Amino acid sequence: MSDALESLVYSLVPKARQDERLKRQLIAHCEDILSSHIGQTAEKDIGHLADLIKRHLLQTSPSSASTLRFTNLLSRLLEQPVLSRKHASLQFLYTLASTPAQGPPASFLPALAPPPPTRQSSKATTPVDAHPPSRPQRGKSKADLLREYRLRLGQPHIPEHLILRDTLYLLQGISGKYVQFSVTKDAEQNKELVFTEDPRYFVPPPMRALIHRLAEVGHLYQRVDAFVREREGKVGVGMIEQSLCHHLQTQLTEYYRLIAVLESQMSTVSRPEEGDGEGSARDEETGLTLKRLDVWIEDWRLRMRMMSVCVEGARDAHGGALVNLIHGYAENGDPFIRKFTNQLLEEVSKPFFATLHKWLFSGELYDPFSEFFVAVDPELAHLQYMQPSLQGVGQLASDGGFGGGDVEDTSEEHAGGLQLWEQKYRFQQEMLPAFVGETFGRKIFSTGKSLNFIRYSCHDSDWVATREKLSNTGGTLKYSDIVGLERSIDTAYQIASQRLFDVFFDKYRLLDHLLALKHYLLLGYGDFTDQLMETLSPSLSRPANTLYRHNLTATLESALRSSNAQNDPPDVLRRLDARMLEYSHGEIGWDVFTLEYKVDAPIDTVLDPSAMMKYLKLFNHLWKVKRVESALYAGWKRIAGGAKTFLRVPELEYEWHQIRLVMGEMIHFIRQLEAYCHLEVIECSWQDLSHFIQKKEGDLDALIENHRAYLDRMVKKLLLLSPKAGREENLLNQVRDVFTMILNFREATDDLYNYCLTESARRDAEKDATRGVYTRIETADDRRYTAESLPGILSRVREYGAAFSERVQAIVLALAAHPDLDCRFLGIRLSFSDFYKMRKDQQIRA
Repeated sequence: MSDALESLVYSLVPKARQDERLKRQLIAHCEDILSSHIGQTAEKDIGHLADLIKRHLLQTSPSSASTLRFTNLLSRLLEQPVLSRKHASLQFLYTLASTPAQGPPASFLPALAPPPPTRQSSKATTPVDAHPPSRPQRGKSKADLLREYRLRLGQPHIPEHLILRDTLYLLQGISGKYVQFSVTKDAEQNKELVFTEDPRYFVPPPMRALIHRLAEVGHLYQRVDAFVREREGKVGVGMIEQSLCHHLQTQLTEYYRLIAVLESQMSTVSRPEEGDGEGSARDEETGLTLKRLDVWIEDWRLRMRMMSVCVEGARDAHGGALVNLIHGYAENGDPFIRKFTNQLLEEVSKPFFATLHKWLFSGELYDPFSEFFVAVDPELAHLQYMQPSLQGVGQLASDGGFGGGDVEDTSEEHAGGLQLWEQKYRFQQEMLPAFVGETFGRKIFSTGKSLNFIRYSCHDSDWVATREKLSNTGGTLKYSDIVGLERSIDTAYQIASQRLFDVFFDKYRLLDHLLALKHYLLLGYGDFTDQLMETLSPSLSRPANTLYRHNLTATLESALRSSNAQNDPPDVLRRLDARMLEYSHGEIGWDVFTLEYKVDAPIDTVLDPSAMMKYLKLFNHLWKVKRVESALYAGWKRIAGGAKTFLRVPELEYEWHQIRLVMGEMIHFIRQLEAYCHLEVIECSWQDLSHFIQKKEGDLDALIENHRAYLDRMVKKLLLLSPKAGREENLLNQVRDVFTMILNFREATDDLYNYCLTESARRDAEKDATRGVYTRIETADDRRYTAESLPGILSRVREYGAAFSERVQAIVLALAAHPDLDCRFLGIRLSFSDFYKMRKDQQIRA
């Protein structure tokens, strides 16, 4: 490059061929220009630069020939595709051409044009004259007269070269001889500027104001430099703060280079107070002054202000919050602030995007300084996978000695699947950068969490293929390509969510387990339920403390083999088990029997313990409905078959007619309640869940949420829960009271049936005795069911029948005012012909 500069200097300054010293100065000056970064923020406007060059040519040459020639050469230059930095080349040539032929060649700062040449008088020599006449002697200027006047008064202004030296010190945060920074700071941690009193010199107010303006840059430099040095010596500084400090240090290096150039300019300015008047005038025109220094430092004043703001914000912000703080200035209307902020964010956000890339495409969180908007629970950080044995709901308690003594421990392990998904990683809203947005932030969080779950909880063997798909979704993530970032996030989210759905439904057969819960715990298999009810009835009628789990399990297996349930997958059948809840004294088997379905990881992420408890509540309710229905059907069959054959007690025909009416009313109630539970609640809720599963949209959180909504809807509607606080289960308690009344009514009718059977046999025996044939021996039932016991039995039958009607009437009225539409329709179906309303009106009139 030196050879090219030397040939350029020879072509532009022929005098340099003989003057070696001039040649070295010019080449050094050119190298300073090339190495300078001043003026780089200016927009490259070739048209404006061409106008400046034409104006310069017109000032130096009166004829327009040189201007026309320049225009022709410029058009040819712009057509050349080889040169890529045409503006920089023209700027360089223009700066060289503006350099005066005489005087020290290094008297200008890079990228700054000299003042226009003084106009020549009409007697000026032509350009061909080799020796122009000497300048005529002029009188003293007004500035010189004013300076002499101040000297006579004894109040001379301080020489500018002295205050310039102090100002350059102030720009570096160093106190000078005449101007110093105060040692103490005010409430806002700002230092005051103190002017040293010197009797020899006087600093005028305009100069003080200008120095205050320049000292602001030095004060801001102190803040930025102190922050960088503090972070360099501090342990545990985050990567984003380290990146910020690196960028600030790069900016300060550029600032040091500017100060060095200014100091070199300062050294070339003549500093004697008295000297040649023509040399002083030339120094004033071409040298460094406070006003020129203020112009040249203006760009760095804005930079220092922005860096100082970032530094102050970095003291309270951390990680993603710091990136978010800096991003807030990117929407400023000032182009300079916007451009500087974008450059700063491009550098500062690199650690953030490195962490984002690892999390988004690998499911790994590398965040040693907690700067990312995803945080890991330290207690679960190393707990990657739990492999518990098949287990049931931990809240199910003792079952007569067959549950084992480690129920509590297995309960804690059972919660591991959901813990790993919901608690291992947390979403931190305050650390999320604004340019990402909460929507995409949630997608990033879900994508990384899904990938981590696939790898460590599901042990997906096709993880490598999934990672290969993710690696092909996009290029490098960076701040300047937000559109590409959003596209990569959407693609990675879809791939990870789809793979997680495939793992759950194909590898772990989640749909089979959901169907099994519907068929067994929600009594969806009618033949299995009837078979189980029929075989278990004798056992469950006994006290709870006489039941054993192995007998219940054997009965369950028998019911499975004798129904269509035997066609279900073996993995489903081995998870189904029968056991008893905790029982108290006096309870029978019906009160404590339950079915359970055992799940393990990772299925327990969806079928978590709380969900299994809801399935248990639903089973208990439906099992009671089924028990009452079975009891009613058996009683109706017994009464309808025996009333016309062997229950020949004519005086009780009316009572039996009333019993059949009440029992028909009870059967209608149970049938409508059962149809409502299975058809309008369970099947409709299952339809919504299966529709979501078929679409496979969203992530595992969406699947968990839909399953919870499916369960909550069934619990709310099946148990007739009310939204009113403190009165949620009022209707459910009334329905359970109705169940108790039906069972009591069935027991009373059985007693009446047995009485009629005994009475009929006694009357037949009396008829045989009149003929001399004795065909009957008195039994315990004969002594129990006597004529004296009949009024009590009839009283119980009437009492339970009336209580049933009153309670159902109250239920219908309560359902009519229920906020849930399906519950109101259930009330309409229970009294579709206003049966209970008319009965109430009759009671009121009576």
